[in-house]
Amino acid sequence: MPLSQRRELIGQTVSERVRFSESFTEDPQSLLASACCMRLEGIIGKRADAPYRSGRSMDWIKLECLLRQAFVVGGCTRIAGTKSGMRSLMLGVQERDGSLRFAGTVKAELKPRLLAKLEKKVTKLLRDDPAFYNPPPREKDRDFFWQEPELVFEASFLEWTLSGEVRHSVFQGMREDKPATAVTEETVVDVDEPESLPQAQGTTRVSPGRARTLVIAGVKVSNAGRIFDDVTRIKKIDLVRYYDEIAEFELRYLKDRPLSLLRAPDGIYCELFFQKHEERSKIPSITRLPVEMHPSHPPLLVVDHHEALIGLAQMNVVELHSWNAVQPDLDHPDRFILDLDPDPELSWQMMLDAATLSKVLLNEIGLKSIIKTSGGTGFHIVVPLTRRQRWEEVKDFSHAVARYMARLMPERFCAVLDPKNRVKKIFIDYLRNSKGASTVALFSARARSEMGVSMPIAWDELQDIGRADQWTIKTAAQRLHSLRTDPWQGFHRTRQGITAAMRRAVGMR
Repeated sequence: MPLSQRRELIGQTVSERVRFSESFTEDPQSLLASACCMRLEGIIGKRADAPYRSGRSMDWIKLECLLRQAFVVGGCTRIAGTKSGMRSLMLGVQERDGSLRFAGTVKAELKPRLLAKLEKKVTKLLRDDPAFYNPPPREKDRDFFWQEPELVFEASFLEWTLSGEVRHSVFQGMREDKPATAVTEETVVDVDEPESLPQAQGTTRVSPGRARTLVIAGVKVSNAGRIFDDVTRIKKIDLVRYYDEIAEFELRYLKDRPLSLLRAPDGIYCELFFQKHEERSKIPSITRLPVEMHPSHPPLLVVDHHEALIGLAQMNVVELHSWNAVQPDLDHPDRFILDLDPDPELSWQMMLDAATLSKVLLNEIGLKSIIKTSGGTGFHIVVPLTRRQRWEEVKDFSHAVARYMARLMPERFCAVLDPKNRVKKIFIDYLRNSKGASTVALFSARARSEMGVSMPIAWDELQDIGRADQWTIKTAAQRLHSLRTDPWQGFHRTRQGITAAMRRAVGMR
């Protein structure tokens, strides 16, 4: 029978307890536009007069919310060890200052004759160094070839990520009508966007059989209904779905960084456990660092994959705390952190002022800084570093910076851990800057009521922040999807170190 008749019969058969999905008969253009405004990936269309047939056919179509624009090609990749062929093209767009930004890759899916022709063009433009100011990191299974940024191609894609790269790109063809210097990131304009967007629910599957099993990102989620927060009734499945939805953003800042994990097996108000190693339970897709990187300890853990992040949530891991260094060089930190921890009696405006003053003082020393909410009570000021100094040097310098700030403004800041010295002041916690110490990671949930989230913010939006736990696992994903640029977009490109002049500026000999 045709689909329309089958639906009519099913509608008459199901009980009131079963929700019967609606059928939308409006024109596909308006439906797709609505789906795109809701940040969905698209819609499925079915022929109303078609009978049921198993397998693939044109009776079912997928209409995706795809963007499309021109890109400059700045290089290509090839399977390591092979002498010919192309695996993918490296795409770029021009910035306002004329520099070329890496914007992701796209597979060159062409017929053999056209692919050979394209490879010949690329070979003529080869160069020794990348034209991108932010070239992608090398990969073990690929050889990279850089080229002059002259060729222009068209590609469709699902969306721009916060890191400025395209997601789910598809090669569409060559563009000979547009010069490479005119290719920039094109602006997307939303039309009549609803006030609130539904949160994505991840990739959820119900296994057949009597027992219902949720499978998210390839991980079976058990005890999904366990209550984590007795006050807000937040459940384990809420935490799992949160980490599933923000994985793309989180993994960029967790990559290669050892972690400490805070677990809440019985909820956030019961006993909590810190864990630095895998111990008895195996975590799917987790990266275990070689023991020689941190002798006398079991392997440190790194989350580089979506599945591993969901695996941690399945193990009741609420908080992720990351090191200030990345592997393979764990002896030289790539940042230090000043944790502004306020006396509970202080007004929030004093916290905002303190964060602003911290930025000004660091600027005067000659250091650029970025900021994030802690998800708890304060702010974390993060100072990126080029990996030259060792741990002791960085810790001593961060301690000197804290003392320097406390000397300049003793009525606001305190650099001593003793609670007696912190009354009506903000303690500048520098103690997270030694080897093996860690700080709550970007986008990590917190084991506190409402389960706030540590959120990156731009300095120019600081005065709009109302609380350190302003975003929770219920609202953080919506903010991330609404951002046009990554508030921390300069983190990986910042090049600065601790100089002798900086040491003298904060009173070090």
